[in-house]
Amino acid sequence: MSEAVPTPDPKGPTRKPPREAIAEAKVRAPTRGNRKLEEFLRAVNGDEQVRAWWYMAQVHAERLGMSDHSWVHTQIVLNIALRLLRLLVKAGVEPAVVADHGMSPRDAEVVVAGGALLHDVGMSIHRVDHEAYSLFLASVALERLLADSYREPERTVVASEILHAIIGHRRRGEPYTLEAGVVRVADALDMAQGRTRIPLEAGQEGIHSISAAAIDEVRIEAGETRPLRIEIELNNSAGIFQVDDLLATKIRDTPLEGKVEVLAKIEGETEKRLLSGFKLD
Repeated sequence: MSEAVPTPDPKGPTRKPPREAIAEAKVRAPTRGNRKLEEFLRAVNGDEQVRAWWYMAQVHAERLGMSDHSWVHTQIVLNIALRLLRLLVKAGVEPAVVADHGMSPRDAEVVVAGGALLHDVGMSIHRVDHEAYSLFLASVALERLLADSYREPERTVVASEILHAIIGHRRRGEPYTLEAGVVRVADALDMAQGRTRIPLEAGQEGIHSISAAAIDEVRIEAGETRPLRIEIELNNSAGIFQVDDLLATKIRDTPLEGKVEVLAKIEGETEKRLLSGFKLD
């Protein structure tokens, strides 16, 4: 699906000073010769403020006992989003920047990348309403991050579409564009290989943590009857809650609705034990 990326230790890394911590925060993705995307990624990787926002987002996630929200999550969402968009475009689905602005699918890749890389920077301030906080942080940063890729008025158009993708990733975000819908769904798909298991391993047994731990693998391919096919491999049927409550909610009422096949299945004849016991106080 995408290039393998490191997964943070659920016990928590040895704490480093901020400058050392952000030095490790570099994202990568296949650009396929898209010069504007290459320039944008170069600008993001060279921006200490953006990387410090990623660092602080993870600090707050750890304070709250949440799953990873570091630059690793950001990179995974970036790669998933680009994969989703490219499969949709290959199937003939037109991005909003093409339909509404006469730009190209490669510009849509920049919009999707911007939304993916900046969607959670507001977590550096607070978890509650972090999507709104991401907006005012990103709006300042995008002026410099897009400077080498776009001139005005295209720079403002691309920045506005990125901001729309950022606010659209919240639960009731109502994204109007294909690009925003892609970012929203990509965020929900960062669920494989223990990515959301930290709360469970910390002893927080609930339907959210248990269902998250039931996700083993996510595969994204071209669909047979629709442009996209998402296969989710479960080790326990509790994962259905994660698929329906998180993923299905993120797909509904977006331009991706009706364009995605979702198949969740349990491999093997037995299910993994995830719950040690439960007591209702």
